[in-house]
Amino acid sequence: MSTASSMNVPGYEQVVGCQDPASGLRAIIAIHDTTLGPALGGCRMYAYDGEEQALDDVLRLSRGMTYKSAMAELPFGGGKGVIIGSPREHKSEKLLKTFGRFVDSLDGRYITAEDMGTSAADMEIIRTQTRHVAGLPERSGDPSSATAWGVFQGIRAAVRHVFGWESLEGLTVAIQGVGNVGGHLADTLSLAGARLIVTDINEDAAHEVSSRTFARAVAPDDIFDTDADVFAPCAMGAVLNDETIPRFSVRIVAGPANNQLAEDRHADSLIDRDILYTPDYVINAGGIINIHYEKPAYDRQAAFAHVAGIYDTLVDLFRRAKAEGVSPLLMADCMAEERLAVARHDGLTREKIAAVG
Repeated sequence: MSTASSMNVPGYEQVVGCQDPASGLRAIIAIHDTTLGPALGGCRMYAYDGEEQALDDVLRLSRGMTYKSAMAELPFGGGKGVIIGSPREHKSEKLLKTFGRFVDSLDGRYITAEDMGTSAADMEIIRTQTRHVAGLPERSGDPSSATAWGVFQGIRAAVRHVFGWESLEGLTVAIQGVGNVGGHLADTLSLAGARLIVTDINEDAAHEVSSRTFARAVAPDDIFDTDADVFAPCAMGAVLNDETIPRFSVRIVAGPANNQLAEDRHADSLIDRDILYTPDYVINAGGIINIHYEKPAYDRQAAFAHVAGIYDTLVDLFRRAKAEGVSPLLMADCMAEERLAVARHDGLTREKIAAVG
């Protein structure tokens, strides 16, 4: 029998644990904030060590989605879904349909989409149970290319800020993870004249990308020690930590992975080493921007033009952070909160006007 249990988490509007023994589903859906609109965020499937790790991940990710939409000026709030289990071993049509029914029970407060461990095809299955799903194949489809385009723009902004270069010709970028987004990013950077160093736990994927981009492939753990200008994390989070940061020779960290910092204090650790950190939820907003342009008909040109605006957003963010002597992460949080505060104020004003009328 399917069961949904509410969790009281301060600072979050709604957190729901989802269980269904018949399909093997164990999932958590977190709705962080719906000030700007319904909570939009992907469904991640991963073999977490347990529910505590999954809860920590979904809370961090959903909060990041709130700030991501705010910084990208989108009419969405922040939410996320995580399914506990290996996508290779445990994913099934029955499990995905069950997750879809849990999403539907939230009455549109949460809109799901693909994420790590799920695909656009999985979203088609989930759609049979709920209309609150985005990123469908016949609409915008796989958002990887849009996400990679936004990361490319973010790297351009970071390179301009640190080196004063407008071109990426001759820049060396170390890419950790060359799956869908990382692969697209490698192709785009290669066309722009950058030199690449790549790694992936899937050696075949790393060699495939290196063969078409002339990149140098290295072992996964060696990527932190490479002589490069930019480190682009494109895989799991928490890769910027006490162990890895001292190994960097790069001047910039800019990539699409979520939750790159193991802890927020590591933003200051990067500053101490004169490394510019590009906040993850700002630079990786291309996917959610792309989804925004699905309705009523997908407009790829408009979507990618909006994604390109990540460059200007980061140029402004880096300028403000430097002027105020704070980390780019703290400045990003402040800018997102500013936009949320304006939206809350406007909402209260409209309510007062309606009450008077």
